Amino acid sequence: MPGLSIHRPSHHSNIVDIMTENSEESVFEPRADKPHFLTDRRFAEFELHPLLLQGLEEAGFIRCTPIQAQTLPVSLAGKDVAGQAQTGTGKTAAFLITVFSKLLEHPPQPGDLPSALIVAPTRELALQIHEEALRIGKYLSFSIHAVIGGIDYQKQADVLRQGADIVICTPGRIIDYYKQGIFKPGNIRIVVIDEADRLLDLGFAQDMRFILRKLPRYDKRQSMLFSATLAYRVLELTYEFMNVPEFIAVAPEKTTVEGIEQVLYHVGMEQKLPLLLGILQNETWNRVLIFVNTKTGVEWVSRKLKGNGFPAEGISGDLPQRKRLKLMEDFKEGKTTILVATDVASRGIHVEDITHVINYDLPQDPENYVHRIGRTARAGKTGKALSLACETYVFHLEAIEALLGSKIPVAWPPPEWYVEDKAGHIAIERERRNGKPDRKPSKKRPAKPAEKPRQPVSTFRFTIPRGEKYFPGSFFGFGPQPMRQAVLTIDAEEEAATAAEASISEETQIAVDAPMAPAEATAAEPPPAKKRRRRRKKKAPTPPSEDPVTDVPVDPSKEISEDDIPF
Repeated sequence: MPGLSIHRPSHHSNIVDIMTENSEESVFEPRADKPHFLTDRRFAEFELHPLLLQGLEEAGFIRCTPIQAQTLPVSLAGKDVAGQAQTGTGKTAAFLITVFSKLLEHPPQPGDLPSALIVAPTRELALQIHEEALRIGKYLSFSIHAVIGGIDYQKQADVLRQGADIVICTPGRIIDYYKQGIFKPGNIRIVVIDEADRLLDLGFAQDMRFILRKLPRYDKRQSMLFSATLAYRVLELTYEFMNVPEFIAVAPEKTTVEGIEQVLYHVGMEQKLPLLLGILQNETWNRVLIFVNTKTGVEWVSRKLKGNGFPAEGISGDLPQRKRLKLMEDFKEGKTTILVATDVASRGIHVEDITHVINYDLPQDPENYVHRIGRTARAGKTGKALSLACETYVFHLEAIEALLGSKIPVAWPPPEWYVEDKAGHIAIERERRNGKPDRKPSKKRPAKPAEKPRQPVSTFRFTIPRGEKYFPGSFFGFGPQPMRQAVLTIDAEEEAATAAEASISEETQIAVDAPMAPAEATAAEPPPAKKRRRRRKKKAPTPPSEDPVTDVPVDPSKEISEDDIPF
């Protein structure tokens, strides 16, 4: 576990790596002030392979941490384990020792399918597990490979085709290789899920179920799960995909809060940056990790710190993977001493000498607070966690203190700690990826041709006659009596005019139908008159006859008897 590896200052770089019983006391001098963090149980007491034990000793692992001392007796016996432990407690070494021991029982042959699978929530954490596995398994012949996004797709595919004994991955990339037929999980003998609660927080619940369903049955493999909190959603995974696991928990208050000096400052939004500048000027620090809730906030804070003379860099999930790895490496080596990050880095940064963690924004998820401050005081060392509570994020303070089980001590900084900002105004552009804007510039569209004027369409419109004495509703028979009488008079005049037109048209038609004289026929024919349709007159209905109508003809000269009636 990098949290348990030996801290070697630059002037002690010539110390021999291989440790012996005689040199153990002198090498572990920097940790002498925190003996209670480690237990009295040594790794040499377990029946480990000599090559594995040699790698542990060279990596600085001599005595077990509480989570290691409780986990290894169970996991080395082949049982499933569900462990609860915070970051920096040595759980990475616990499951790596178990994985190596499991594979050493029946060593895989070259070209075989993968035998072990380790799943991590973030790329940075997967790379750190890979780095730790190479250190502990230095003298073992296993092929260990990291399969993560943001790195050459084809190269990783070629590595899986050639054969990898231990695969350390993130969910998205390994599922992609499985669907392509490149990763084949049929020979997996042990699976490890690290930071299970973080995997679920990032939305990988369905992906994890997909991966676990493709592995051999739970009774055909060994399963290990580690999480900072064993919430119900995490326990659901254990009940569904593990074989009666042994639950092991290390009290969070002994590994996370102890050794960390927590301070809370109540400050307005506009005074957060001046107070941050004052903290950096007045505190004695070696490496500082500043957490901001948003990506634009990371860029804004990092540029403000640079403008005020502090060597700060920002890291967020939108940065290309190569640049993220480069920033992490510079932070580990001390080239960058102030790193501004979002929660994507809260479990991906594995550096021992972080002296201060500053929550510029209080996290919205109370569990993220525990993971943030866990970046300092690693391996039993001391550190400070400073939080700035503004009017925007102070509402999350109650949930954080409820999770901790205690109140965070409040401090009021002196007025001289509010330092004037000298960076000036900083405009934040839209997020860019690989130096290219997220959106392509819109092309100029050709102007639309002028539309031809449309010819008006003749439509019939009903209009109500309105005179000087018009009253609303009088056309339909409403309104005062004079108005209704005027409307009735107009209607009578229209009917009379219509009847006159009808009579004239009938007379014209009769004149046209009369025979013409021979003399008139020889004369020039006048232009034909416009024909008008003659209206048909309805025939008067014939009154019904008074005589009864029967189907049998009746002769009036004969008398009708009852026998003559046909019914």
